[in-house]
Amino acid sequence: MKVVILAGGRGSRINEESQLKPKPMIEIGGKPILWHIMKLYSYYGFHEFVICCGYKGQIIKEYFINYYMNQSDCTFGLREKEVKVYETYAEPWKVTLANTGLHTLTAGRILKIREYIGDDDEFFMTYGDGVSNVDIPSLLAFHHQNGKIATITATQPLGRFGALQIDAGTGLVQAFKEKARVESGWVNAGFMVLNKRIFDYLGKGEEMLEFGPLERIAGEGELAAYRHNGFWSPMDTMRDKEYLEELWNSGEAAWKVWNGKMSAII
Repeated sequence: MKVVILAGGRGSRINEESQLKPKPMIEIGGKPILWHIMKLYSYYGFHEFVICCGYKGQIIKEYFINYYMNQSDCTFGLREKEVKVYETYAEPWKVTLANTGLHTLTAGRILKIREYIGDDDEFFMTYGDGVSNVDIPSLLAFHHQNGKIATITATQPLGRFGALQIDAGTGLVQAFKEKARVESGWVNAGFMVLNKRIFDYLGKGEEMLEFGPLERIAGEGELAAYRHNGFWSPMDTMRDKEYLEELWNSGEAAWKVWNGKMSAII
């Protein structure tokens, strides 16, 4: 079963870094956030990825072209024109990089990778700018249980400010909770499971997946929501990046569910 990752957008709200590289290549702990997302799926045994490239897609391609060499110990015999690569750990990944266009909307990006899904009846899809500790097997089981065309992961994100409970009479704070979960509703966190029937709703790919296609699927009762109460965070701004970096450096990165040897920082 393949994992499709949308990695073609520019990320204008994090322009400090996205002017130099595509948003999924912005690093957390010395690794692109794209790598962190792939590690989550790989931990659960899903190693085939289709990455929808667009803005500065050549940087993503160069990353994977040089991936093995950059994490290996090497000896270069310049006079002899010889290269010796010593044994090292390699991810068990098969990665297809698809050029889905510079300005293509999300429905169009998915439509353009249809051939790479092959004979599979379903596939995972997520965004290349958000990390989570969502239980992928439980998500997939929930999708199978409901038998719908699409399942999205829904979460109640942490607020950016502390939540106060104030006594109306005295004005005293009765309770304070830092980064309380937003109680106004659930949001789309990505980490979807899509049946191949989704392609019948994409038209010519001239819409955002989240507006036209998913709205129509929901209207037909074919959209399920897997409620995730664990960690999830997007990386839309520099503040988000700094927050994730702080969690990683402090050893509190809840999305790091994988164990064993980590690849060397590239």
